[in-house]
Amino acid sequence: MAKAKTAKGWAGVIREACRAAGTYQPYFEEPIQALGEILAKRDAAARQYRETGEKPVVVYTNKGGAANPVKNPMLVLWLDLQSAALSYYKELGLTPGGRSKLGLPPDAVPGEGGADPMFGD
Repeated sequence: MAKAKTAKGWAGVIREACRAAGTYQPYFEEPIQALGEILAKRDAAARQYRETGEKPVVVYTNKGGAANPVKNPMLVLWLDLQSAALSYYKELGLTPGGRSKLGLPPDAVPGEGGADPMFGD
């Protein structure tokens, strides 16, 4: 497994992706930092999910002692953070729809290819 990125490390990746896509603006720094935090937290949730056995459903025992199956909180958190990250990707012009909103062609950046490093862990 690759070394986990910090929020600062993710911010650098995002900044470079914006520059490569031709969408970087200095006023994007605050959203870039926020997205870096989201991605670092997403990675931590994914790591904890894997470390606890990757079970999508876990048993929760309430105060009354009843055991109930519930969605794994780490999986729910990961999905929520991934959804939040996607909103930032769009606003920063890192998706075809986001590029279109900024008045740029929605096609991929020339010379770029392969998997998007921001979607992996």
